[in-house]
Amino acid sequence: MTDTARPVAPVRPPLGARALRFGVRYAMVLVMLAIIVFFIVQSSRFATADNLMTILVAAAPFALIALGQTLVILTGGIDLSVGSVIAASGMTAALVAKSAPDQLWLAVVSAVAVGLLAGSLNGFVVSRLNVPPFIATLGMMTLASGVAFVIGGGAPINGLPSTFGEIANTKVLGVTVPVILMVVGILGLALIMRRTSYGLRVYAVGGNRFAAEIAGVKSRGILFSVYAISGGLAAVSGVMLSSRVISGAPTLGQGYELDAIAAVVIGGASLMGGRGTVWGTALGLLLIQTLNNGLDILIVPAYWQDVIKGVLIVTAVAIDVWATKRNVR
Repeated sequence: MTDTARPVAPVRPPLGARALRFGVRYAMVLVMLAIIVFFIVQSSRFATADNLMTILVAAAPFALIALGQTLVILTGGIDLSVGSVIAASGMTAALVAKSAPDQLWLAVVSAVAVGLLAGSLNGFVVSRLNVPPFIATLGMMTLASGVAFVIGGGAPINGLPSTFGEIANTKVLGVTVPVILMVVGILGLALIMRRTSYGLRVYAVGGNRFAAEIAGVKSRGILFSVYAISGGLAAVSGVMLSSRVISGAPTLGQGYELDAIAAVVIGGASLMGGRGTVWGTALGLLLIQTLNNGLDILIVPAYWQDVIKGVLIVTAVAIDVWATKRNVR
């Protein structure tokens, strides 16, 4: 009679190791909760429905470019041009709206076309000419910024029809259109990245482009697409921002690319590519906007707000590097 081998139960990590893993994995969630509790204690104005809507409205334009930036960063790239693309697209929308006030759809389509063109040029230069994403998008940032000033002759475009403001200021069931677009964008892209082959290919290219190509993934097409999408989303953001103030400004979106990158990184994405989620980006975005809102309520000077955000970004990246090296995640 032979002895049958008994299955060996997996060794459960010590409680301390499990607590550390939990803390690292949900670090941003814990930080978010701590920030919310802090501001609730400090000010009664913070925990109100009106203030929540204020945070969401402020987050909406950043959300669209952060979603595009998520795709780019997942492939191991970066898009520095989105802020300037916002300006160029917003100026295009304003110019067309002023010229044809009865055809607002043309203003929106023209602006999105500008964004898609800029993103497609980025994608072509990165995927076909093998120019590093940092250099390619840095060049586009300068180019698009120049185009924004050329469109307006170096000045803002004012005197737009009041109907142009309805694009971003219209409410549906008490919620503004930009917030609705933000929610739809987050849910839609999260579904695409989790449930479609396109999402898997994006992760594959970011994880190991050479291995992905051996597996049959057309990495050039994936790279081209993520930059095109990033440009298109930046254009929609530009239309929303211009519509909100019923004006076109050549400096619109200046510095927005940094907040978008910060949201993606704080949300747990790796700048090396291949790791990150849409939900993480959404959390990082809301964390930044909640922090901005709370500090404004407490009348904290803007320069101190920048210091705090800078520390938060560096801390998030440091935790990610530390956790990756020790395989804590």
